[in-house]
Amino acid sequence: MCHVIVTCRSMLWTLLSIVAAFGELIAFMSTDWLVGYPRTPDAVFGRHGATAAGEAYRPTLGIYGRCIKLPHLQRGILCGPYAIHFGEIASGFWQATSIFLAAGILLLCAVAFISVFTMCFQSIMKKSIFNVCGLLQGIAGLFLILGLMLYPAGWGSEKVQLYCGQDAAPYRTGLCSMGWAFYTAMGGTVLTFICAVFSAQAEIATSSDKVQEEIEEGKSLICLL
Repeated sequence: MCHVIVTCRSMLWTLLSIVAAFGELIAFMSTDWLVGYPRTPDAVFGRHGATAAGEAYRPTLGIYGRCIKLPHLQRGILCGPYAIHFGEIASGFWQATSIFLAAGILLLCAVAFISVFTMCFQSIMKKSIFNVCGLLQGIAGLFLILGLMLYPAGWGSEKVQLYCGQDAAPYRTGLCSMGWAFYTAMGGTVLTFICAVFSAQAEIATSSDKVQEEIEEGKSLICLL
């Protein structure tokens, strides 16, 4: 018989697990890791043949994508991947960052998917599903930390210098500033470790004596604070 067990701690852990996974995924796909220095596109031809300078803007550069404004583009800023193949990513450090972040995000997405079903299933092969997920989140957090530590080492690449100036070097952004995606990835990493620790509390909440009493009374839906 399937017992649906819902507690505040288990639901909070599930919600935080989903937020961490989606936060890391959105950050990884974003182009707003580095925000370049303000620049003006090359002059373009106006209606009467005269040239007119475009409006100043700040291009952005992600791990494998970028947003730029082209002089002949009428519809604004163009965003998309600059690297069609894995080997075209700006530097070897960013390639390693991509691998570690992708591995961490894959684990987080798997945990987020499994966490939805923890209301009905509390064990996998006689092991607590919360403990297993907590372990996976801890491993994912280590992957994310490695990726974020390697990312600044790639700031000395030619691609970054095009956006940040010749002063850009490993662990020095030059004329660039950090975008929201980098801070989102950092926040998601911290949240991942919080979830890994909090999974123990979720396991305690769903296996408490009060829950066992409800099961013995024959209840299939158990909701506890």
